[in-house]
Amino acid sequence: MPANYNELHQVLLEQRQHLLSQLNTIAHTVREDGVGYSNHMADVGTEVFEQARDVSLSRQLKRSLESVEHALRKFDDGTYGICELCGAIIELARLEALPSAQYCMECQSRREGTR
Repeated sequence: MPANYNELHQVLLEQRQHLLSQLNTIAHTVREDGVGYSNHMADVGTEVFEQARDVSLSRQLKRSLESVEHALRKFDDGTYGICELCGAIIELARLEALPSAQYCMECQSRREGTR
């Protein structure tokens, strides 16, 4: 478990590489241009399901990658670990759990409406 910002930076770099690898792998299977032709309706249904699953997974991976890259840019500009809403320091334990966290727990709870 990371204990300091340098280790968190390394974790984010590793996460970015892992996400890029996953996106590269799934890019070979994702087709957003429609389903192929088949002689059986069940085959078409399976293809539609698999296509929707793969497109959804690809979109989620892209969002995760954007979040990681945002955190890495914050390292570059010296604002990593600072809540984007209130300007408070984000607790190290939160950053260890979610290195790409943009908000402190209080602001995150408010954003999610759980307070």
